[in-house]
This record gives sequence, structure tokens and C-alpha cells, in this order.
Amino acid sequence: MTGGFKRRARRPWAHRAVAALALLVTAPLLLTGCSAEDEKPPTFVQTAPSASPSVAPVPLSLALSPAVDAKNQPASTEIGTKLTGGQVQSVTLTESGGAKVAGKMRADGSSWVPDKPLKYGKKYAATVVAAAPDGQTVTQQTSFTTMGKPGKRGGSGLYLFADREYGVAMPVVVEFTKPIADSARAAVEKRLFVTTDPPQPGVWHWTGPQQVMYRAPEYWQPGTKIKVRVAFEGVPLGGGRYGDQDRFGEGNISKDKVELFVDNANKQMRVMKNGTLLKTLPVSLGKPSTPSSSGTMVIMDKLVKTVFDTTGQPGVDHYRVDIEYAQRLTWNGEYIHAAPWSVANQGKRNVSHGCVNVSMANAKYLFNLTHIGDPVTVKGTERQLKSGNGFTAWDLTWDEYVKGSALPVPADVATAGGGASPSPEPSASPAPAASPTA
Repeated sequence: MTGGFKRRARRPWAHRAVAALALLVTAPLLLTGCSAEDEKPPTFVQTAPSASPSVAPVPLSLALSPAVDAKNQPASTEIGTKLTGGQVQSVTLTESGGAKVAGKMRADGSSWVPDKPLKYGKKYAATVVAAAPDGQTVTQQTSFTTMGKPGKRGGSGLYLFADREYGVAMPVVVEFTKPIADSARAAVEKRLFVTTDPPQPGVWHWTGPQQVMYRAPEYWQPGTKIKVRVAFEGVPLGGGRYGDQDRFGEGNISKDKVELFVDNANKQMRVMKNGTLLKTLPVSLGKPSTPSSSGTMVIMDKLVKTVFDTTGQPGVDHYRVDIEYAQRLTWNGEYIHAAPWSVANQGKRNVSHGCVNVSMANAKYLFNLTHIGDPVTVKGTERQLKSGNGFTAWDLTWDEYVKGSALPVPADVATAGGGASPSPEPSASPAPAASPTA
């Protein structure tokens, strides 16, 4: 049975945490050789010296942006550092008449990013020091003034809370209150920062003009900690609009990898935990006129009790029914939930409005096992999952997924997934189907 939700309910958006950016510095290796003191000295044959081209050192050069005395800069301004022949040693940004601004270099060294949005209508001065390997240094300065607070602003939301434990497939999901134009997506994506512990590469993927998701090539390693900064305030969005505020989020990934696999061919659900088959449960999926979606979905929400109400909605069957142990899979209302009225059909035929029906006992069992962010893969139905209809980041191979980024993806990251699907069918032999009271 499909839940009676009008497009989307109010979303729980997180507003806290701190995202870290790392400056990577490499150090040369010191090589030493050794020889035995009692060996005879070698005999040398004098030959004419061979010509070998000498490589001239790259001259140390540093240019900054914004330009000196630039006006009307956005609150999202970074200190750009165009550098050759060395590395940035320090960046100092100070508000006129105020304190120093904290920040960090981007990992690629292209700019220095303030930890918080700059203030509106304020003058700032920046000093950057860079050094060459031979010890030579160069210092450059610039100054600029930020724009006044814009009148037209767009909002954002982040699905991540520090006090929750998420499943291994939980993507970082950012949504926007108004569409982001194609021309502005790269600038917005560049201001979305994610760090993971342990470190895992990842990429952003736009599922539409109002939603972008971040995931790694494979499911998160169990126990991963995720920190996110949506540095949105002041970002130019086009049409005179700017981002309204920064958002911060933290997420803790479960130490257990829970996966659910549903096959319409035998109408069974395989419940996996850390690669081990726990149970096989009978299900009833959507009937042909209201089929369930095939694809890899993610549990988005969990409700012990709710009401599915489609009365008044055009083009659908009208009903109002109390539901228990509901786990949301899509925005258009597909859930895993208890359906005691369809127990006789579970494992045999499809009778729902698109949901995955299970018995009351099995619904409770699943509800107590799973997390928001656990993957659910359904196959063999009459309808394919639509991109953006839920947390659909994992319904693509890595090769397909990286094409959704508005920024160039580094070659080593683009090939990290090997093009494989993140949720292959488990190889374990199925257990006997559990009874409705199991």
C-alpha cells in the first residue's frame, strides 16, 4: 500500500557540526648510501663529460584574488592563490577594525576558505606568504569590501544529525528551496565540503535542480564518521539571488552493514547483516496497476505508527488506513510496512499500491533491525526507480554516478569504483521462508 503523502512532508534538516579542510604538504625523502672502509679504491677511467640538460627551477610567483580594493564581493569570498614554484606558508585575513578570520587552504591549494561566511558591508585585508624549496619567500597583499546583505536569497536543507546512527548507504543529501540554475551549480557544489573518518573519496551528483547528493564509490565503511559544511551563505545563484546561510551536519555510520534484497520473481525478501543471511521473509509488492519501483533505494524515515491517507488526491485509489512499522523508501510514498490484511498473499501474489507488504511480526523485526540509510534493493517489477525519487544515489554504477557532478572529477576518484554496482546480489543461499509469525 502506498502512503498518502503529498510530494514531501516537512524535512528534518540539520544545522550543526564543523567540516574540516586539509592542506596536504609533502616532504622529500632523504636517501643515504654506505660503503665498507676496507675495500680498495676503484680505478677510474677519465672520459669526456656528456652533455646533460639542466632543469631551471620554476620561479616563485604568487597572485591573489580578489583584486586590490575590489568592491561588492559576496560573503562566500575565498582568497584565491595562483602560485608557481612553491607552497603557501600562511594566510592572514583581517576584518577592518576587527579580529583575524579563521580558515583553511583547500586541499588542492587553489584558495583559502574562511571557516564562516564573511560579514556584509565590511572591508577585509589579506596577507599571503609563500615559500620556494630553496627558502626564497614572497609576500602578497590584497583588500576588498563585501556587498550589502542581499534582498533575494535562496534556502537549503541538510539531512544529517549528530545524534543519529545511519546505515552504510546514507548519502549526504542537500536540498534547495528554489531551483539552482545549471550555470550556478558548479559554484554551489564547490562550496559543499565533506570529510570522513576514516577517509573515503566521494563525489556530488545532481539529481535535479533542487537536490544534490554525495556518496563514495562503495558503501561507507562501518563506523565511519561524516562531517559536512554546506557553505551556502553569499554564494551567487543567478538572477540576483544568493545563498541564505551556512549549514553544518554530522553523521555516524553504524558498525553493522544491513542490506535488504527483494525479488519479485519469488516474492521474498533476503535480510543480510555484515554479509550473512539472517532471514528470508515473504512479501507482497505493488499490483500491476500500481507497481513497486525496481532499483536500489535507501530507508529515509521510520515511523512506528502513521496514517496513509490518499482521500482527495486525484488519479489514485482513495483510502485512509492506520499503518504500523513504516519505513519510507521513496518520496512518492513507497514504504516497507506491516500489512496484516495481505498476509495470505505474501510470498504468492502482489496486491499492494506499491509498498512492500510484510506481516506485523516481520515488520516489527525489520523495524528493530534497520537504520535510516540502510539500502533496500528491489528487482523484477514493472517500474524502474526514478532518479531523485528518494535517496537514489546508489541506484547507479560509479561510472554513471560521477557524470552527475557539476565539477571535474579527479581521475583517481573517477576510477575508484571500477564501474561496479554498489549493491550486488548476495551470494549466500536463501534460508527457508519465514512464517508470518516468525
